[in-house]
Amino acid sequence: MARAGLNRTSALATATLVLAAEAADLDVVTELGGHASAFEHHRGITHTFVGVPGVAAVVVLVLYLWYRGWGRRRWQPGRPPPRWGVLFALACLAGLSHILLDFTNNYGVRPFEPFSCRWYAWDIVFIVEPVLWIILLGGLLLPSLFGPARGEAASQLQGGRPRGRASALAALLLVCAFWGFRDHQHRRALAALEAGAYGGEKPVRVSAYPYYVNPFRWHGVVETRDFYDSKTVNSRLAQVGAGDGAWLRPKPEQTAPVLAAERSQVGRAYLSWAQYPIIETGRMGQPAPGYLVRFYDVRFLYPEFRGRRTLGAWVQLNSQLDVTAQDFGMHDDPAQPKDH
Repeated sequence: MARAGLNRTSALATATLVLAAEAADLDVVTELGGHASAFEHHRGITHTFVGVPGVAAVVVLVLYLWYRGWGRRRWQPGRPPPRWGVLFALACLAGLSHILLDFTNNYGVRPFEPFSCRWYAWDIVFIVEPVLWIILLGGLLLPSLFGPARGEAASQLQGGRPRGRASALAALLLVCAFWGFRDHQHRRALAALEAGAYGGEKPVRVSAYPYYVNPFRWHGVVETRDFYDSKTVNSRLAQVGAGDGAWLRPKPEQTAPVLAAERSQVGRAYLSWAQYPIIETGRMGQPAPGYLVRFYDVRFLYPEFRGRRTLGAWVQLNSQLDVTAQDFGMHDDPAQPKDH
């Protein structure tokens, strides 16, 4: 965004945009409270419309203190000083771009906190998408490959015009085109899922989740009255697969251990985020009899990863159904239950 022209609006514009675009992920500090705390607050207030101005103000304050304490002494004579109001607006824009990027994948964001904790996800781009990296890196590197090498900061300090505007604009347009194409394929995958019948039942709800690189392959999830079904979908052919992609799970029963686990910190956070929750309960043996309740989301049980139970959580209960341990984890269990 800086190379596309916003770096011409004020000194320190590029630094402001880069820092503000990343600053929302400072919520990683909640990891200090443990995995459960980190999961509960991940993509929380720093990823909201209310939080964007606050995060932007912090970024601009850091740059202001740097400028007043050290940067101004090295400022080239005649170079205009930073325009702090403009930088604040740019920081807000960068923060919104962070929310937009997180919204495109299937993990989602909750941008209306603290007024609403509902999660929103566009579900069109995989969390790790190499195609986007290639487009954006190409927009940054092509000017260096086809022109004299000189840094952007050095060019601005010498009074020259920043280079790379055309390639940056092209990269941004390509990203938008990529999103549009992915959205079209996503809609085709949803339509294919909605047209099917599953176990003799029509779907109550369907979702399609992306794979990386391949825009025509989708992880389809179907909810019926009694169960969840998972399919592999080819959006190019509007075709729902069977065989290896088929997978059925009944909806979770509301047993006493399940209800107790749902009331825990991890249980509340997980169920507010999960779209298709699966809950498994196992009995724990000696020396501490009780229950081990595991939470999963069919959204992330891709056929390739089902054995790993990706992005799951667990709650351990004693025989009185009191929570004795809880955590959010990938696939490692704190203990093995005696039976399921």
